[in-house]
Amino acid sequence: MASADLREELDCSICLSLYTDPVSLRCGHNFCRSCIVSALDAQEAAGGYSCPDCRAEYPERPALEKNRKLGNIVERFLSTQPDMEETKVFCTYCIKSQVPAVRSCLQCEISLCNDHLTAHNKTMDHILTEPTGSFKNKKCLIHQKVVELYCPQDAVCLCVFCCLVGEHRGHQVELLDEASEKKKTKLREYLEKLNPQKAEIQKKVQNLLNNRGKIQEKASDKRKNVSKIFMDIKEQLETAEKKVLSEISRQEEEIVSQISDQVKKLEIQEDELCRKMRDIEEMCHITDPIRLLQESDITGCGDDDDEDTGEVNRKFSSEIDLDEVPVSLTLHRSMRDIVTSVTLGLGFQVPDILLDLDTAYTYVEVSEDLKIATGSEKEQKRPESPGRFLDYYQVLSRSGFSSGRHYWEVKCNQIERCDIGVSYPSIGREGDESGAGDNDKSWCLVVDGVVCEALHNSAKLILRKKIWSATFGVFLDYEAGRLSFYELCDPIRHLYTFTTSFTEPLHAIFYVGNGASVTII
Repeated sequence: MASADLREELDCSICLSLYTDPVSLRCGHNFCRSCIVSALDAQEAAGGYSCPDCRAEYPERPALEKNRKLGNIVERFLSTQPDMEETKVFCTYCIKSQVPAVRSCLQCEISLCNDHLTAHNKTMDHILTEPTGSFKNKKCLIHQKVVELYCPQDAVCLCVFCCLVGEHRGHQVELLDEASEKKKTKLREYLEKLNPQKAEIQKKVQNLLNNRGKIQEKASDKRKNVSKIFMDIKEQLETAEKKVLSEISRQEEEIVSQISDQVKKLEIQEDELCRKMRDIEEMCHITDPIRLLQESDITGCGDDDDEDTGEVNRKFSSEIDLDEVPVSLTLHRSMRDIVTSVTLGLGFQVPDILLDLDTAYTYVEVSEDLKIATGSEKEQKRPESPGRFLDYYQVLSRSGFSSGRHYWEVKCNQIERCDIGVSYPSIGREGDESGAGDNDKSWCLVVDGVVCEALHNSAKLILRKKIWSATFGVFLDYEAGRLSFYELCDPIRHLYTFTTSFTEPLHAIFYVGNGASVTII
């Protein structure tokens, strides 16, 4: 029942058959393209156009919109009932039993089995087609004659009368089979053009799938690597914890042992004093003066004991505490070893970057630890140097990188423009092209307020109009020719990567506007 209801919804109201190449009018009603074209052709002579269903009028010939979704629905409906067309068309004359038709006559609008087809051909010469139950879309709606011709000029199928007396009179027309073959040839030629495009797309898809597989494989390997690193970190942390706790225990044992020794000494002294005090008390109870005076004088004995007691009192008079320096140093060395191990495991180094005073512009202030560069209004009194920048608020790092993978972090105060990047030591020291990023010898990230730009050889590329962090990470892979910048927010965001082939050692370079500063972390 549901299939029958759907079947009715998929019938064209003109030919009463399933939609063929369905198109829509502005009013929303759908028709077979050939059906509505024929209907509009017939209406054209009357000087007006209207929808065959709702009679909505159009002042001009309405445009036809291809209804792909409806066409797909018809195709799916047919695919679910593959035998529908075969079982639907039966011989018109076989009324006692349904015999499948082998051909249909367009003039007579009948379908014939093999037996009746033989008799039909003996009596008349009509146009026969594949079995069909829809004859209306095979005939001209104006003249009700069989459609036999095709007009390339108007792209419509016609009957003979349309060419003789209709609006297509004088047009160049073709037989349907001939036009059909031409269209098939054209479609095949177009198909040949599409095949390379399809192959190229398939190649790109395969490459993307391969890349996806490689990325997934790399991600899996990276997960394993990171898990191993964290396992190593845990083991090293446990070892570091044991070392620190061992140092604390060692100090505790040493101090407690000293205290115990002193306690024992004091206890001995206390016992000696108690004995002496008893002797003195006994002597105090002697009533015979001669006897008392003949007893040895014990009040002058024990001075050494007093000295020992004083020494102990002096040694332990202040509060006893652990020596925190060995504990802190043990912890610091252990953490340093862990960081070194992690960076080596990740395959890059964290260099100790120091600023080179001999390259600093005369109005760039450099901190004593050579880690901070600040643009200043005050001229810095420095001796002349051939490597000093003469026109821009810039400074290079002391050491350079000629190989390996390196990572460092820089913080900007965002008061004025700051540039962070790398440069060849051969960069010019004066002139317009000596600015960081204004030549082919330097690559920079420009931080101006909340705007980020990538700058190389005077070509700028805006990366972000809003940044969330003033701290940036710089990653250099010299051999791979990659220089990447990251915004160190949460999560870390990749800003840009320069790719090239480095030909000289690279030094860190910094530009700081007046009042701006950069800090190497």
